Amino acid sequence: MTGKERLRLSLSHREPDRIPVDFGATAVTGVHVTIVALLRKHYGLEKRPVKVHEPYQMLGLIEPDLAEAMELDIEGVFAPKTMFGFPAREWKQFRLWDDSEVLVPGNFITTTAPNGDLLIYPEGDLAAPPSGRMPYHGHFFDAIIRQDPIDDDKLSVEDNLEEFGPISEDDVSHYGRGAVAAAAAERGVIASLPGTALGDIALVPAPFLKHPKGIRDVTEWYISTRSRRPYIHLMFEKQVEYAIANLARIHAAVGGTFDAVFTCGTDFGTQKSTFCSVETFRELWFPYYKQINDWIHRNTSWRTFKHSCGAVERLIPSFIECGFDILNPVQCSAARMDPRHLKETYGSSVVFWGGGVDTQKTLPFGTPDEVRREVLSRCEIFSRDGGFVFNSIHNIQAETPIPNIVAMLDAVREFNCAGAHA
Repeated sequence: MTGKERLRLSLSHREPDRIPVDFGATAVTGVHVTIVALLRKHYGLEKRPVKVHEPYQMLGLIEPDLAEAMELDIEGVFAPKTMFGFPAREWKQFRLWDDSEVLVPGNFITTTAPNGDLLIYPEGDLAAPPSGRMPYHGHFFDAIIRQDPIDDDKLSVEDNLEEFGPISEDDVSHYGRGAVAAAAAERGVIASLPGTALGDIALVPAPFLKHPKGIRDVTEWYISTRSRRPYIHLMFEKQVEYAIANLARIHAAVGGTFDAVFTCGTDFGTQKSTFCSVETFRELWFPYYKQINDWIHRNTSWRTFKHSCGAVERLIPSFIECGFDILNPVQCSAARMDPRHLKETYGSSVVFWGGGVDTQKTLPFGTPDEVRREVLSRCEIFSRDGGFVFNSIHNIQAETPIPNIVAMLDAVREFNCAGAHA
């Protein structure tokens, strides 16, 4: 089977010839740039600087030769601009803390703070306040909170809608070009869509805006979901209106080329519980998610991808009811997220995209044999009757041992080969 055929069967809850594998197709299933470079070396590929296509998390672009070596099945079509508001193009050289060389977008503009931290600027504009900070010898950026004092009497929903609105013709063309390029690889395609994420905490501080207005402090945002709920409703209503209009234009340009679409990365789980009650989720988020998912299912062949870390088991029925087809990253280490329970309870209704190996403990700190055993167990549980795309639980981080990553990929191959001979 081709990667596209493999993914489409899995999304339809049927077993393909082998489990489809994704690394690098989204900003939540990616690989740190330093690890991409080390994997290229391990597989004996041409030595060249790796492109940082997602600078917020410093994710490396997995090019076709490495995708083939890793036996990947899925291509990603990314948003036109990065998290810092500039496109991933016009590449230039950049040195990391360990003196290794990577390629970054042309408007990846940084300065060094007095304590050695690296500061990055929205749209590469040094005249604006920095919007991201990479700690000295760190591996990725944290958003810098730029919150003006809030006067509730003057608080305007329009301030929190500054980044939403009609998509430009150039951006529509970007998705069209991405669809053509991805389809040529005969892999499955997942696209990251604009404007459909509702209150994603990575986006709330707006590191892509030069002077964000409205509610931009993370703590203030969480408080507002309780104390300013009418404001949030008004914001979500208008955001969804823009989003659906933009989805129609994107679909007109790409048709059925996309197999899945990354619609929202809002996290609802902690290690032990959820950020909100089921009742709050259903009042504040559910109706707007349902509008987006219903439009997609009525008008396209796309499957919708919901990312949420943490202990979200009690929210999964609501995720399914409001129309999400896919759950990622399937954090099995969190409370009540036992893989067997998840598959037995929800496996016929939602596709598990992730959950293949724990990236908090096993992959970074275990032995290759421990990695192998966990991967084989997860594949055995999640692959039954389809509905599974193999990925680690969130991005593979810097300093993860390469022998462990290779053991993970080899274990997936071992499981697939055993299944083929069964």
